[in-house]
Amino acid sequence: MRSRVYLDWNATTPLRAEARSAMLAAWELIGNPSSVHAEGREARRLVEDARATLAAAVGALPRNVVFTSAGTEANALALSPGLRGPSGGPIERLLVSSVEHASVLAGGRFPVDKISQIPVTPAGVIDLDHLKAQLGDGPPALVSIMAANNETGVIQPVAEAAAIVHEASGLLHVDAIQALGKIPFDINTVGADLATFSAHKIGGPKGVGALVVTEGLAGLQPVLRGGGQELNRRAGTENVAGIAGLGAAVKAALRALPEDAEHIATLRDRLENGLLGMAGATIFSHNVKRLPNTVLFTAPGLKAETAVIGFDLEGVAVSSGSACSSGKVQASHVLSAMGFDPAVAQGAVRLSLGWSTEPDDINRALEAWRKLGNTLLKG
Repeated sequence: MRSRVYLDWNATTPLRAEARSAMLAAWELIGNPSSVHAEGREARRLVEDARATLAAAVGALPRNVVFTSAGTEANALALSPGLRGPSGGPIERLLVSSVEHASVLAGGRFPVDKISQIPVTPAGVIDLDHLKAQLGDGPPALVSIMAANNETGVIQPVAEAAAIVHEASGLLHVDAIQALGKIPFDINTVGADLATFSAHKIGGPKGVGALVVTEGLAGLQPVLRGGGQELNRRAGTENVAGIAGLGAAVKAALRALPEDAEHIATLRDRLENGLLGMAGATIFSHNVKRLPNTVLFTAPGLKAETAVIGFDLEGVAVSSGSACSSGKVQASHVLSAMGFDPAVAQGAVRLSLGWSTEPDDINRALEAWRKLGNTLLKG
C-alpha cells in the first residue's frame, strides 16, 4: 500500500516517465536553439518537434504555437487588446466567464473598464443567452471561456459559445489547460481562435505553457519583447528541456486518453457514491457534463481548511479548489459565481484523480472521510 494518496491532480500531475526521459536528454544538449551551428540546430529540433506534436494534438499548424513560461503567461499573452476581429476591426473589450481561472479574470492587458463578466447557471455552466445579449450591446469583443473548470470539472459549451461570438464579429479564447489529456480537444471543432495549455497538468514539467492561435489571427501583441524568439511573439531563450518534456507528455497523454478516461471515470463515480453515503455530502455540478476525474463536494458545517488538513493527516492529498492562491485556503469564487452563499463557498473540498489512481486510493480517501466526518462537522 502506498504511504500517501495523491488526489490533487487538477493542481498538478506527477511527471510522466516519457517527459522525464525527454528532459534528461535535452539537458545534455549545449546549444542555444537560436544559434545556427550544429549544437544550436539540435536544440532547435527538440523545440520544433514539440511544437509540431502539440499542434497536431489540438488541430493547429506548428507555426501557430507559442511556448510560454506557464499557463498564466499564455493566458496573459492571449488577452491582448491589439487583436483584430474576423472583419478586420479592432477588439475593444473583453468578456470573461465568472468562473475563469484567476489569470483570466485579471484580464490580461485590457483596461479594467473594458472587462465584463459573463454569469453562469447554478450548475456552473455559462449563460449563453446572457453572452449573446452582452455581445450585442457594444463593439466587437474577445470572449474567454474555459473548456473545463478546474474546481467543479464542468465542461463548458464552447462550440455553441463560439458560434455566438463569431456571429457578433468577436474572437474566442479558450483556456483548455484542464481539458487537454482528459477529454478530446480540437481548436477547429470547438471554434477557438486562441487556446492555452500547461505542461504540468498532463504529466509534463511545471513552468511550461503554450498559446495556440488559428491561422491568420492578427494583432497579437507580445508581453515580452526582445530577441524575437517564437516568431516575435514571445522573447526569451526557449526552455528547451521543459518544452521537450511538454511534447513527450502530450504524446503520452493522448495515446492513453480513451482508456485512462474510462478508468478514471469509474473510480470517480465510486468515490462520489461513497461520499454521498456519508455525512450528508453534496456533489457540485453533478447533473451536468464534467471532466471524468473531478469531484467538488461539501457537507453541512464543513470547513474546507480543516478538512484539507484532516485529509492530509490521514495521508490523503486533496485541495479546496484552485492551487493558485499562495497556499491559502480561500472561499471558492467559482461557487460564489454559481450563487452559493459564502459559508458553502468556504466549505468545498476538491478531489481530482489521474492515470495512476487506484481503487485502493479511493478506499483510503473514503475511509479518511469516515474518520473525519463526524469530528469535522461538529466543529
